[in-house]
Amino acid sequence: MDVQHIQFLLLTAISLLILLIMFFIIRNLLGYHKKKTEQEQKDATQVGFVVDTFHELVSKLKEKERELEGLKSRAEERASSIEVYNENIFQSVPSGVVSFGQDLRITRMNSAALRILGLREEVLGKDHAEVFQSPLREMIAGRTIMERAETAYTDSSGRRLWIGLALSPLKDRSGSVIGHLLVFTDLTELKAFQSQNELRDRLSTLGEMSAGIAHELRNPMGVISGYTKILSRKVDEPLRPAVEAIAREIDVMNRIITDFLTFARPAEPVFGSVDLGALVTGSAEMLDNGPHKVVVRADTTCLPVIRADEVMIRQAMTNLIQNAAEAMPEGGEIRIACAMNGEKLVLSIADTGHGIPESIRDRIFLPFYTTKERGTGLGLAIVHNIIVSHGGSIRAESSPEGTVFYITLPKEMILKSA
Repeated sequence: MDVQHIQFLLLTAISLLILLIMFFIIRNLLGYHKKKTEQEQKDATQVGFVVDTFHELVSKLKEKERELEGLKSRAEERASSIEVYNENIFQSVPSGVVSFGQDLRITRMNSAALRILGLREEVLGKDHAEVFQSPLREMIAGRTIMERAETAYTDSSGRRLWIGLALSPLKDRSGSVIGHLLVFTDLTELKAFQSQNELRDRLSTLGEMSAGIAHELRNPMGVISGYTKILSRKVDEPLRPAVEAIAREIDVMNRIITDFLTFARPAEPVFGSVDLGALVTGSAEMLDNGPHKVVVRADTTCLPVIRADEVMIRQAMTNLIQNAAEAMPEGGEIRIACAMNGEKLVLSIADTGHGIPESIRDRIFLPFYTTKERGTGLGLAIVHNIIVSHGGSIRAESSPEGTVFYITLPKEMILKSA
């Protein structure tokens, strides 16, 4: 029995009571002024019974109405509680979840989706083509069911991501399709970790080959160097420049062989206390600016004292700073900063050069790969080995406005905060 039915019964009962009262009033007005007889007393008793019955009925109806109101209130509270619970689950899911209507306009988007894609809640109600970039935009527009897919994605701010996604129809209780659902996960860190592992395996294999080659070359180079020194003491003056040129090239070859051995068989880190701020300052002061001015701006106030091998970390920082300077032959600025990212320390070295072409970005840490005329192609490979030996990782982001190298080290290495 619902509230409207009870209200109808109340109105009916009230109407009956009014009719009975009017009947007795009219009866008195027509001259029935006789003394009460036994019949009148009987009529009065009947009226009293009707009135009492009416009051009892009204009381029961009000009681039922209160019960129904209570049931309705509890049902609304339960529905509200379920709605809040579902919303909490929706917002707490670590994966991004986006729902679209049949017209592919965004109807819902959880906080993880906003965070991963760098969006704001203002996107709700907008068409998918206004919010998503290629290739997600084309995937959604195609309405193709995908249980599992992976794709590279660049958001509106230019940040590059690697996303694992699933796209499926959104159905109601009856099974009718009312829209589409996109669920995705940020795989960027996982892909970077896999890439680092693959690179480490390749470097290990190449390192073993390099060690053998370097040792085989060092012996004959030592003999050549010895004969060159003897020849320089006995050669006639007109031939002396040629002998000196040979000696210089031998020095270059020795440096290359030394780099080979450093890369192939890196020394085990000797851990100690290293003041990163002082180390970065010293590495910047050793910078060879070349013909054009390169300014180094280092925020040393945020650089902590860490547990590391000072010689190896200095070599890595000096190499990266020198590479940054060489990327700006016409001069520019090198910015060094750091920040905490969760449980990790992130050190960044940024330049204002012309950037690394996208076609070679995946190969910059490979040994023997270089774009320099006299480079050995081992500088960044050695830096990579040093950082990995300290339990960290290194990656690069580049654009036509410059390149940034990010060194990530575990928080456990920090001995004293800046």
